[in-house]
Amino acid sequence: MINLLKNLIKAPSTAETGEHEACKVLANYFDNLSADATVDNFDGDRANCNIHVKSTGEKSALLFVAHIDVVPPGDQQWDFEPFAGIEQDGKILGRGSTDMKAGIAATAAAISEIIEEGIELKGDIIFTASAGEETDSCGIYRFLENDYDSLPEIGGIVIPEPTNFDIVTAHRGILWLNITTKGKTAHGSMPQEGINAVLHMATLINALKDFKVDYPPHPIMGPCTMSINQVHGGKATNVIPDNCTINIDIRPIPDQPHEGIIAQIQAVIDKLAAADKDFKAEIEIERSVGAMESDNDSEFIKDFSKITTTAAPITVGYTTDGSQLTHLNIPMTIFGPGQTSVCHKPNESVEIKEVQKAKEYYKKIIKHYLT
Repeated sequence: MINLLKNLIKAPSTAETGEHEACKVLANYFDNLSADATVDNFDGDRANCNIHVKSTGEKSALLFVAHIDVVPPGDQQWDFEPFAGIEQDGKILGRGSTDMKAGIAATAAAISEIIEEGIELKGDIIFTASAGEETDSCGIYRFLENDYDSLPEIGGIVIPEPTNFDIVTAHRGILWLNITTKGKTAHGSMPQEGINAVLHMATLINALKDFKVDYPPHPIMGPCTMSINQVHGGKATNVIPDNCTINIDIRPIPDQPHEGIIAQIQAVIDKLAAADKDFKAEIEIERSVGAMESDNDSEFIKDFSKITTTAAPITVGYTTDGSQLTHLNIPMTIFGPGQTSVCHKPNESVEIKEVQKAKEYYKKIIKHYLT
């Protein structure tokens, strides 16, 4: 299992490199085992890895959903090579070690041990490690379109993301907006001849600084959040800019319509345009992903809490591919090894004992639901 985790880290799987090599590593782990492990390649080096362990079919199947892609190492200096897969001081170091190749390795090891121990399954195990969760969820969309309809009935979904073994049953969605102010270019020495899109963007940013989306907060998760995280504008120091763009990260709560959020921001733009005939701005949707919320009163979630002997289910602010699965109306939980505080940061690592603990949890879960 630990060697699998190291090898998964050593196979970089960013959006730029693609997931093909990492998927091959995972599929090869199931060589000589009675599991159908396939690599589904698409768009060059993009790939999903799908594993299916068949049973007597007396019970509903259990679906494990992971993402095998990782974010890039970034520009900040690391203390070690990000994709070396180093073992040190009881930890595995490297990009993706926590988010979420530890969960993948633990799930794979649990499945392989179930097979090797000859445990008779009454329900199938289905495990997909998909592409693109960190960017556009292309892999889970492909899985749902090409593979899901051929599967047996599924009774529950487990997403082995890093939760420090908290049971997560709800999280926010994603609404990424690009707003561009439009101006008129002119020579920098004659600003009166142009319309400065950067200055208009400054006006918009000021108007949005204290803006709050008007929507009732979630009883546990709280309100929708919004942050302006990037600004792009101007071509040269001596040219009046004719456009400027900001990128806004909005995190909607369950059941919150994205259209309503956009309409409220558009109202801010319309107010500024009414006060200044030269003010023009356009909204573009970059990414729109719904929130996820599972029913804590379902038998699946109640049993899951008993099996893992953890505290009551919680909610989180980040987003997973669980958003793409809510329409299936299947009980779902996010549960796995690792601390979310190290995700997407330099010097990412995971403790080996946490990966081992996760494997044992997943074996108990499989045995409970499928035997």
